[in-house]
Amino acid sequence: MWCAATASNMNKPRAIERVRAGLQRRRNAERRFRRYGVAAVISGLVFLGLMFASIISNGYSAFHQHYARIAVHYSAEYIDDLNDLQGCDYDGIVKDALRELAPWLGGRRDRRALYRLISGDAAWALRDRVMANPDLVGKREEYWALLDDDADMFFKGYVTPVERLPMDSAIHITAGGDGRVTLSGDTAAFAPIREALRRRLQTRHRQSREALQDLERRLNEAGHDITTDAAARLRAEQNTLRAQVAEFADKLARDSLDGELPADFASYLIDIGGVYIKALRLSDGVLTGEVYATVGNLPPRVEQWQLVTLDTPAADRRLSDKQIAVLLGLESQGRVESRFNAIFFNSGDSREPEQAGILSALKGSMYMLVVTLVLSFPIGVATAVYLEEFAPQNRWTDFIEVNINNLAAVPSIVFGLLGLAVFLNFFGLPRSAPLVGGLVLTLMTLPTIIISGRAALKSVPPSIREAALGVGASRTQTVFYHVLPLALPGMLTGTIIGMAQALGESAPLLMIGMVAFIVDAPQGFTDPATALPVQIYLWADSPERAFVERTSAAIMVLLGFLISMNALAVILRKRFERRW
Repeated sequence: MWCAATASNMNKPRAIERVRAGLQRRRNAERRFRRYGVAAVISGLVFLGLMFASIISNGYSAFHQHYARIAVHYSAEYIDDLNDLQGCDYDGIVKDALRELAPWLGGRRDRRALYRLISGDAAWALRDRVMANPDLVGKREEYWALLDDDADMFFKGYVTPVERLPMDSAIHITAGGDGRVTLSGDTAAFAPIREALRRRLQTRHRQSREALQDLERRLNEAGHDITTDAAARLRAEQNTLRAQVAEFADKLARDSLDGELPADFASYLIDIGGVYIKALRLSDGVLTGEVYATVGNLPPRVEQWQLVTLDTPAADRRLSDKQIAVLLGLESQGRVESRFNAIFFNSGDSREPEQAGILSALKGSMYMLVVTLVLSFPIGVATAVYLEEFAPQNRWTDFIEVNINNLAAVPSIVFGLLGLAVFLNFFGLPRSAPLVGGLVLTLMTLPTIIISGRAALKSVPPSIREAALGVGASRTQTVFYHVLPLALPGMLTGTIIGMAQALGESAPLLMIGMVAFIVDAPQGFTDPATALPVQIYLWADSPERAFVERTSAAIMVLLGFLISMNALAVILRKRFERRW
């Protein structure tokens, strides 16, 4: 017995050590779990911040757009019938005003490019202006015309980076033929252009050398496993690359950078007091360029000028150098102004990005939410009250509860297919109408409202029911006068969250035809309409850069509505929720 007691006493420290080690491991595991949780929360916030930053950086510029001030003349040449002001040629008035801005543009193609700088809505705006005030006929005025989306994108910095470099080197100007001039000066006059050409030549030399090395490596690896024809083609390509590498190396060694400026090269404009000359050829300190103005307006010698660099090559952008020269001239004359983009909020969809707005989509979404709220809230609350307070516990109610829970997890596009089959094909309701969209969203929202309503009813303490029944209230009076008012804040919270979910849905609406191109805002529940998520989907598929920013701006508006609705749900819960 002594030996057993001694062994037991000797084992106690070991047991205590094992217990302490186990406790330490559990504490370490808990700390790791907390760290994992914090890391997960931080990661989620970081990704959410990146998403918001990306959307805002792409969309904030859509809330302002640029206008150009042009001098319009409501001459009798175009307004020739005072009894029919609506049918006059206002487009001709706009074109005349634009030609006054750039009289040096003589070709038909150049003038068509000039006309594209102003939005096609300008003529309609002038028509409405004259019809509202016929006294304008025969007069001239300064009118702020909406710029085309490409011109607007240029001033927002999306077309090409523009860099201005003041120069103090004197240059002599000699007029040539076909609107071309020769600019001559010292070696420092056009040094930035020569340096850019040198960097471009060095880049092409490096690329050609790397391509040659890669080709030679492939030839060595292939060895005798390559066919004769393939080997001949590769040898010919190898010789071509060797010639290019030798040519570029020779030009760099001799500093031979003269010649025509490449087409895939940045554009350089010489700004001489608002007159722009595009650099075409550089040779021995002499630059040959095309004048984007009347040649007679140029002095024979200038001391100060600016070198304007358009980094993006002309072939890679939608605006030509001449169009950009016109826009730069308007900007230097103070004829360009940035204004709040009210069109985005008070106009419907349009094929022209600068005229596109979200009014029709907003009204369509509001009409659908009204239909959804009017139908889903009373039906959902009534169903939740019946299932929680009055329904007997049997297989039938169990079957209903299971199906309600399953419907909450059904993909939204299934509800769109149901609406297409039932509401459109069977009942014959109008396609692309807010009424049909509201019915489909009602079906999708009902499970969420019913589940949240039942949860709100369960949260009411049983003592409330027992006290009401104890003072003689009936079962119905207990539910509707005591339980339901206390559960209503939770039900409203679930309803608002369900409505927010419905507001962001697009898949079921696509199935019922709400993807149509709708210009006019709907005036009723049966008028053709679209919704804000569907409008975002349509704009995201458009290639124009202006639609990209409008897509992000529409997403910002949609997120604003969703955040507002969720904030309202939180406020209602904090305001009316009771704790027992």
